[in-house]
Amino acid sequence: MFNMLLEDADISSSDVRLLRHQTGKVPGRSPYTLWRDDVTAFEQYQSTQDPAKRARFDARYWASFVSPPGGGTLFVGLYEITHVGAVADDAIDPLTGLAPGADKGGSNYDQYRCDRSDLLRDYIGRLHISWGVGSSHRAWVQRADRQNKEIVELTREFREEAFPGFTAFSLPLSDLPGVPIGWRAALGAARGVYLLACPRTREHYVGSADGADGFFGRWMDYVTTGHGGNAGMRIRDPSDYLVSVLEVAGSTAGRSDILAMEEAWKRKLMSRSIGLNKN
Repeated sequence: MFNMLLEDADISSSDVRLLRHQTGKVPGRSPYTLWRDDVTAFEQYQSTQDPAKRARFDARYWASFVSPPGGGTLFVGLYEITHVGAVADDAIDPLTGLAPGADKGGSNYDQYRCDRSDLLRDYIGRLHISWGVGSSHRAWVQRADRQNKEIVELTREFREEAFPGFTAFSLPLSDLPGVPIGWRAALGAARGVYLLACPRTREHYVGSADGADGFFGRWMDYVTTGHGGNAGMRIRDPSDYLVSVLEVAGSTAGRSDILAMEEAWKRKLMSRSIGLNKN
């Protein structure tokens, strides 16, 4: 259990708040990718908080966690906390590029000093916990003495989440730019037929990727344009489509073979009559 690590470090669990950073729908960016790519920027991001929730953050330590793209809860540091006051007028949230709280309609956020502690540093990027399920576990700020977390994995070193395979892969388009390098390589090297599903209307679109950059390159067209040049998607409101792979083409398959695969999936899923395909 996580509190056993705190006890071993002579830290009272009542002095610790558990922070699970998983918010912020910025295309290709998340608290996880911010920590992975720029720890200083991540620490700046977590150092500003809503003053209306100050009582939740009042503690000696914050134990910070992030959510990798494949799921789970990863420990990224223990911080000694000091409340400084209001944020500076020119402060910028490195995750959103806006003033702290501006994306949530807030202003005059609290500024904290977050000093990374050497305690538990050997577990940074290696320790995974279970945040739990149910309403009592949904809050992203919790008291360690009231919510002892189960340790589910301890790796030898930090490692990116393993690619789940083409059959299991499914992700919102907005998360695509932030996937691990290994995922990009796997998706960029494969061609075939994919599915876009709208989470709002439940409509779907069947498409094919036959270019040199494979699935990843084709999907990035949607991230950039919102419609990827597809007629049925140009005429509707933009959506953060859930993307998945329907079929991977063989290495010897030509463009005509992949188009034939696409046509077969359109018929199977009736994507012209109940979906977004117009051809």
